[in-house]
Amino acid sequence: MKTLITISWRNIWRHPARSTVLLAAVAVGLWAAVLIVGWANGLLQQRMDYMIEREVTHAQIHHPEFLADVHPWNKIPDHDDITTWLTEHPGVASYSSRTITEGMLQSPVKTSGVRIRGIDVETETRTTRFHENMVEGDFLDTDMRNAVIMSRTLADEHNMRIGNRIVLTFENIDSELTSGSFYISGLFESASSEYDRRNIFVRSGDLIDILADRPVYHEIGIMLEDEELAVSLVASLNDRFDGIYAQTWRELSPELSMIVALGDIMVVYLTMIFMLALGFGILNTMLMALFERMREIGMLLSIGMSKLRVFGMIMLEAVILTLSGALAGMLLAWLSIMRLSETGINLEMFAEGAAMVGFDYLIYPFMTTGDYTTVLVIVLVITMLASIYPALKAIRIHPLEATKDA
Repeated sequence: MKTLITISWRNIWRHPARSTVLLAAVAVGLWAAVLIVGWANGLLQQRMDYMIEREVTHAQIHHPEFLADVHPWNKIPDHDDITTWLTEHPGVASYSSRTITEGMLQSPVKTSGVRIRGIDVETETRTTRFHENMVEGDFLDTDMRNAVIMSRTLADEHNMRIGNRIVLTFENIDSELTSGSFYISGLFESASSEYDRRNIFVRSGDLIDILADRPVYHEIGIMLEDEELAVSLVASLNDRFDGIYAQTWRELSPELSMIVALGDIMVVYLTMIFMLALGFGILNTMLMALFERMREIGMLLSIGMSKLRVFGMIMLEAVILTLSGALAGMLLAWLSIMRLSETGINLEMFAEGAAMVGFDYLIYPFMTTGDYTTVLVIVLVITMLASIYPALKAIRIHPLEATKDA
């Protein structure tokens, strides 16, 4: 085996220019592939973290009909018993109860349909990081009466500023139309412009005073010590309490679940695309080398070298050549990702389009050990497949025909 490796290494460098070009092509190709995979990983991970930490949480509880019909009377029954159980459950890090209804936002400029989210400031800031989206003014912990926060986008559409008054109109728990005046205390800006246009936030106490004559809650957002506990927690809640529907973040946001699944296969698909393109270069290089060495290979077969050894020699040449380039490319990619994971990849020119679909324009790429291992395995498999044909052609060479004088 050692002899075969030595011969294969020397054969590679018989034509240093050709081998160097292939090495460079593999290195640059793998560098680009790993960098794109790292960028995709960062993009998807940031979206997932953002959605869970600022909007969806690990699990939520609703009335079974609430998500289909956001009506104030579809409230969570036995709310106090549920929150007591959550407080005592060891896997629950925090939770927040919310009062939610659909309504109309009226300003001197226009009227817009919005989802009014009533939150408890103390529990909400412990459970989510949505308050970090504030870009102007104060969050709902202000002393302002009937405070409301809305997105900067929505405020601009209504030509409203901090301190201005708006009127919210919605159905109360008795199906009667009611209204209330609220005052803008601050403006937020999330990663999704569509979400910004659709949602406004008030204190749950202020909303309940208008909505019902008793506390009503439509949603409980739950953050866990470990995301993997979500399935068992949801099952326990649904078994223990009647008239509720608990769901994990995967059930609440199928698109987010799809993002996670996409991230798992992204490294495979992207690497295969790049390596399939490079595979043709490997195949071409090995065939060129084979045609130049027909006489030599025929002589080796004539003096007793087995076909298996000839086959192994050709395969080894391809593997050594490709792996050398792949390792160089992955080293360059690792250094690039280490640097970019600190500075981020700034795609500010696409910020508006990214916001439309809920992505940030500053991406921090990363690669896991498993990702690098997957890339190496794919490189080896594609290389082996690309070199099988030249190796088979080599062992079919007839020694007498190959050693004839030209």
